[in-house]
Amino acid sequence: MENKKMINYHYEKDAFSTFKNGIRREWALTNGIGGYAGSSLIGAHNRTHQGYLIASLHPPIERYLVFSKINESLSVFAAENTGSSDEKFHSLTDTLKKGAAPAVSAVYNLETSQHRKNGGTCYTQGQEYLVSFSYDGSVHYTYQAGDIMLKKHICLKHGANVCAIAYEIENNGPDASLTLVPLFNFREHSASSRPEDFHFRTSLIDNSLCLIPESHPDTAILFQTSEGIFSDHTPMFDIDMQLQTEVDLETDGLDCHYCPHEVTVFLPAKSHKQISVLCSVIAADETFTDITADTAFDILKEREKYTKSLYEMAGIHDDFADRLVLAADQFLCDRASTGYKTVLAGLPWFTDWGRDTMIAFTGLTLCTGRRKDAEEILLTFSKYIRHGIVPNMFPDDNAAPLYNTADASLWYFYAVWQYLQYYPDTAANAFVQENIYPHLKEIISAYKNGTDFSIYMEEDGLIHAGSGLDQITWMDVRVGDWVATPRHGKPVEINALWYNALKVMEELARRYEGGDDVLVTGGYATSSGSEVSGSATVSGNEVSGSGGSAQGLGSHVSVTGVSATSLGSHVMTSHNYAALAELVKASFCQKFWWKEEGCLYDVVDGDEPDDHLRPNQIYAVSLPFTMLSKEQETKIVAFVKEHLYIGCGLRSLTSDHSDYHGIYCGSLSKRDAAYHQGTAWGFLLGGFLSAYAKVHDHSLECTKELLSLLGPVRHHLTDNGCIGSISEIFDGDAPHNPRGCYAQAWSVGETLRAYMQDVLPYM
Repeated sequence: MENKKMINYHYEKDAFSTFKNGIRREWALTNGIGGYAGSSLIGAHNRTHQGYLIASLHPPIERYLVFSKINESLSVFAAENTGSSDEKFHSLTDTLKKGAAPAVSAVYNLETSQHRKNGGTCYTQGQEYLVSFSYDGSVHYTYQAGDIMLKKHICLKHGANVCAIAYEIENNGPDASLTLVPLFNFREHSASSRPEDFHFRTSLIDNSLCLIPESHPDTAILFQTSEGIFSDHTPMFDIDMQLQTEVDLETDGLDCHYCPHEVTVFLPAKSHKQISVLCSVIAADETFTDITADTAFDILKEREKYTKSLYEMAGIHDDFADRLVLAADQFLCDRASTGYKTVLAGLPWFTDWGRDTMIAFTGLTLCTGRRKDAEEILLTFSKYIRHGIVPNMFPDDNAAPLYNTADASLWYFYAVWQYLQYYPDTAANAFVQENIYPHLKEIISAYKNGTDFSIYMEEDGLIHAGSGLDQITWMDVRVGDWVATPRHGKPVEINALWYNALKVMEELARRYEGGDDVLVTGGYATSSGSEVSGSATVSGNEVSGSGGSAQGLGSHVSVTGVSATSLGSHVMTSHNYAALAELVKASFCQKFWWKEEGCLYDVVDGDEPDDHLRPNQIYAVSLPFTMLSKEQETKIVAFVKEHLYIGCGLRSLTSDHSDYHGIYCGSLSKRDAAYHQGTAWGFLLGGFLSAYAKVHDHSLECTKELLSLLGPVRHHLTDNGCIGSISEIFDGDAPHNPRGCYAQAWSVGETLRAYMQDVLPYM
């Protein structure tokens, strides 16, 4: 394998000429076990969930901010300081021990922050000394203060709750010193702190500071430096740090931190120095050793080696794809409860969601060459299937999984199918047959015969989902008794996925059991007490018979005499799956096609289809197995492009609807009202691009158009939001500002999948 060039996002002075434009560009690092770090391009925190180490105490959950940041300042000594370097160092030490300050000629405060003071906002603008910023999987700041150049490298150790900060300092002037003020905390990552919240047992041994929170006496925060003089810091608390994104959400956006000590490092004239700083979360009874000047740099090199291995494993050799490969890694992490890999749905606050995982799965694992991770993710979620439902979410408090989803289980079929397309070998088939296939049978049986959350198959073969206060599609906002987007009945994407699942099972049954053996056991599928009598015989994919019909929505649908009831026998074979799929196809085409608009209804329930024009219909075109004519698919894609595409995603509702909200901002109630009512979603772009390529036969002109359609995403990776990643959502209204999670798994995964499957091979 050739020596892979690192992807690097580099910014210079014009990118952070003001505090405002610098703080809006953010970065994130992850450690592979659910922990992460984040801040802004200028080093000022912008939201509650940012800091140098948010540790996962029980991977990948129980995430606590333990180490917020380090504030640096440089002091240049006055000319009267004479003598050897050793003499000056001892003089500095004595001065600090006495609680005094050495005589200085200049002070450069590199801190960048926003605080509320005296009813207003105070800005500390250390970005004035910032020369450049870069991100390549680690973070690099370069400062120039007088004759001193300081480079600050931040990275997280992979697989551990360890933040490493490596300083390179070139002092081309007189004697000087570097002062480091570490800011500590111990709070849940979405909370905030006040000074009265800090209760630590603190000990200082040489250059190792240990803080044990009284609320978690078995856990310790260990802060270590390779050199420097520790002294008391006054004030002991950093009070009312103001986080602008939280203010924008109509909260006070205030947080406080604990800073009991500062560290002073002597910088001799005309010298070059390397300093290592580590902050770790360890067991309270764990012994520790001192670090050296090389320790943080060694961790930095390990991270660089790991990042290069990602590109090599993917083996793509395309700049845009490699950028997404780097982004994809941030969402993959270990889950302690299973011992397998899982996917964090989004940074900075989401845990692992079943729906998000299965949608992002192909891009994050298969497109990146991570076969083992793919298998572990499939196993992780298989272990928690209940009543035929893949978990919707693993909470961040180590509680039992939540199952309020109708689509996660159906997306699971899609993920398995994609896995087998990428790895069509004997080992992959054996893996699926032994570990996954029984769960797929369980899901089909549950959906046919009925399971939780009013999920069941009706007589027309289509899937009904939800009732009352259920929110079980991806449009899932509910506040108390208010359901923002009920979508109860037969949602379009659920039934497109249902058909796809049946076709997958038809193939797997033929592959693993010869087509006619028992596959699924269970009762008859009936709805509303209806009874249909008749018989059906199956030959290949053709169905014939008499007496049976499928009733739904007051319409009569028949597929050569077959009904859902007649196919709901105690056993299922590949032929049964084929027959049921044909019934679903006929019902779907009749009931969802909206002729006047040239697109699909979003939900069909009773005799009144939903008049909201939404993007969910795109999956009736983009999935591997679909039901519509080429003409219908072409019209749907054209409709979506004209009315819903905004650059980095698709609007969740057409802008001319009375329920449309184009800006996602403000209080929680304002945001909830907009979340699925106009806000554009990044993950939907993948299905749209695949559908567009399909209806245009992957022509050369089509590929050129797809590259053009991806242009806003390229811009987004570099110029707004989280550097190198793709946001969860965007405003439906121009300029389509990024919102929500600043890095979202399915936004990245689906963009990479579509690019790899539908663009790159045709360039």
